[in-house]
Amino acid sequence: MGKQVDASAVRALVGSWPGVEADVKWQDDLVFSVAGKMFCCFCLRGPRAGGIGFKVDDERFLELTDRPGFVPAPYLAKAKWVLVAAPESLPADEFKALLRRSYELVRSKLTKKLQRELAE
Repeated sequence: MGKQVDASAVRALVGSWPGVEADVKWQDDLVFSVAGKMFCCFCLRGPRAGGIGFKVDDERFLELTDRPGFVPAPYLAKAKWVLVAAPESLPADEFKALLRRSYELVRSKLTKKLQRELAE
């Protein structure tokens, strides 16, 4: 991305996607959800401040965590979440694509009815 990624940049990127809601959880994280299911977590404070966690395809988890800057996300690695400590180090297109894929993965697990409602 080049420049520092902050909470407002992430909100601007994902906030317009259908059904996305944002709220602060665990006092330190800005969590983005679709129909109440998390797909992205921006660390506001603490040792991982400025980092961002998100879900990835099962097949890409090992590939991504082998790359510099990607680590298995604490508490969520079992569910194939990664944490990027410095998201600004990623090319903007890749960063956007990874977040969009996370959204799509979570959305695809919603009931068909909810998916239809989000499509309207």
